[in-house]
Amino acid sequence: MDADQDRDGSTPAPEAPARFGIHGLLVFVAVFLLAVPFGLIVLLLRVKVAWLRHVDVDTANDLHTFDEHHHAFVTTMKAVSDVGSSIAWIVILTTVGIWLLYRRLYRLVAFLMITAIGSSLLNNAIKAAVGRTRPVLVDPVATASGKSFPSGHTQSAIVGYGILVLIFLPAVGRRRRPLLVALATLMVLLIGFSRIALGVHYLSDVVGALGIGGAWLFAMTAAFSAWRRELKLPPVQPTKGLEPEHAAELTPDT
Repeated sequence: MDADQDRDGSTPAPEAPARFGIHGLLVFVAVFLLAVPFGLIVLLLRVKVAWLRHVDVDTANDLHTFDEHHHAFVTTMKAVSDVGSSIAWIVILTTVGIWLLYRRLYRLVAFLMITAIGSSLLNNAIKAAVGRTRPVLVDPVATASGKSFPSGHTQSAIVGYGILVLIFLPAVGRRRRPLLVALATLMVLLIGFSRIALGVHYLSDVVGALGIGGAWLFAMTAAFSAWRRELKLPPVQPTKGLEPEHAAELTPDT
């Protein structure tokens, strides 16, 4: 399948995503090497710098006090948190991946799988390397296992919603694209806030996850753009989505 056929909008043959996988591996190493020192610095600063420790601890304690007197708020935060759970993202992204396979959009499948799986592995690797414990509260309204930095829910949210926006943006009218981005951003922030509100993460865990997840998504988009250039296709323009030439195939009713 030559590049001209791709630009004309016809369905491409499945290409081995080996080069994109290599790009993804390099991105993984780079983000990991940057994120682990960042996480350790946050941990050290929290121990030694009073204002950062107070911000984390005071925010956790204040929200916990609010939780104790507002049960409806806790219920809402649990529902928001569940939307960003690992199970929810597995169901959503697997469904999208199967649909993309049905549409024979193999490059987008590769982007979805490598970006999502890589983000999960990256988060677990950073958690293990940094080893930060979760907040300890009296009579907690929620509990979670594993280490605290960075927030897995928050990183999954920014990467997951970013994947969906980048893939489906070409199928959305230009006037509606800002609304789609705004809704995705709102959901990311709500999921991050819910983890702090439920007392299972510190504020800096969520901020760190936003930075790490955003860096991973940005770098993987750049890697995908490089892959397209190797295939003699135009580079990615994020405001137009990953593969605008396949807008028709990305529309469910076509």
